[in-house]
Amino acid sequence: MERWPGLRGATVLMAGALLASGCGAGSGRDDANDALRFVLFGDPTETAGYEELVTAFERANPDVDVEINPVADQDDLMVKLSTAFAGGRPPDVFLVNYRNYGQFAAQGVLAPVQPRLEASTVIEEADFAAAALDAFRFEGAELTCLPQNVSSLEVYYNVDMFEQAGVPLPEAGWTWDDFLSAAKSLTGQGRYGVGTEPSLIRVAPFVWSAGGEVVDDPADPTTLTLDTGTARRGLDFFLDLQTVHRVAPPEREEQSQDSEARFLAGRLGMYLNSRKSVPTLRTIEDFTWDVAPLPVAPGGKPATILHGDAYCMSKASPQQDQTWRFIEFANSAEGQTILARSGRTVPSRIDVARSEAFLRPDEPPASAEVFVDVVPTIRSVPHTASWPRVEKEADEVLEAIFYGRIDRNEGIQQLVETTAPLFATPGS
Repeated sequence: MERWPGLRGATVLMAGALLASGCGAGSGRDDANDALRFVLFGDPTETAGYEELVTAFERANPDVDVEINPVADQDDLMVKLSTAFAGGRPPDVFLVNYRNYGQFAAQGVLAPVQPRLEASTVIEEADFAAAALDAFRFEGAELTCLPQNVSSLEVYYNVDMFEQAGVPLPEAGWTWDDFLSAAKSLTGQGRYGVGTEPSLIRVAPFVWSAGGEVVDDPADPTTLTLDTGTARRGLDFFLDLQTVHRVAPPEREEQSQDSEARFLAGRLGMYLNSRKSVPTLRTIEDFTWDVAPLPVAPGGKPATILHGDAYCMSKASPQQDQTWRFIEFANSAEGQTILARSGRTVPSRIDVARSEAFLRPDEPPASAEVFVDVVPTIRSVPHTASWPRVEKEADEVLEAIFYGRIDRNEGIQQLVETTAPLFATPGS
């Protein structure tokens, strides 16, 4: 079996083969002393931080071994986890986004962390951002998984492009009009003002800022509400960036060079993404870049969306006590400080998020405190069992509307009608 080189403190196996076979390190896992299997998503650069975390944990807990099993992205993660749970051979612990854990919680295959958190002498609920915690309370009940981060959607911008165009730099409280004006001024001569993926998680903050809602009931959704009132106002502003104002790259150009690559090349003024882009953007040497909060709707309020992941523990794990010790350590100040140094995520512990380990005054972005300042404005989309299917279907339609492949009004009607039946369908 192929091994990833250069990772010490944990055996890193190709997760596809691991989870497809349902076993770890060639073992049938009949022995309770087998290594804990930890599944997560990310490339080797991202998993390096978790390798360092595991090394520190094993040093402090010499009786426990942890085996890291990475997959490339969240789509691969969900396929592998679904296969593993269906086969009765799940990992002991895995890292998953809040929008995706609901299907496992609904199946009753997760061991809730609430009782263990309440009994812990190492960490306590007050250590963590409420927005991150609430996203992992399945159906509003007890805490199911423990959040690792409280990342959010923000605006990365090319400082040099702004200054060369004579455009004021973004700052807290800037408006949609400011944002659009800047995007127009930065568009031209092979450059575009803004780059973003057309998806529900990109549209949602604009809907919320305008005073609308994405669904009829965030706790128990039955339909999307993007076709009504102020929600439609937010959706229209987002869609207009491409279909009316042409400040975002058209589909053909986005396919030839995506927004992140375009931003790296200095050909994009603003780029909407979560904290995960920071390690990549730190490779930029040709220009200065920074980060700002999302713009605010006229007469609206600041809003952004959670991009949060958490450690979930399998109920079938034969080593739940050891698994909890790992989760507990990972979310201690020491554990989160280790991951904060990578720049990849915003720590869910506010004390670590406000520390130099995360803010890194010696590294861009200079305005890293934005990620902490916006925490009170963070909201989340539903995290029900059916939500991943709703989101997947909705994103396909939104993309078609954004790039002008279908009429806007017809597309929005299709968006609502085709997703409605999915709300009642449990996730796979």
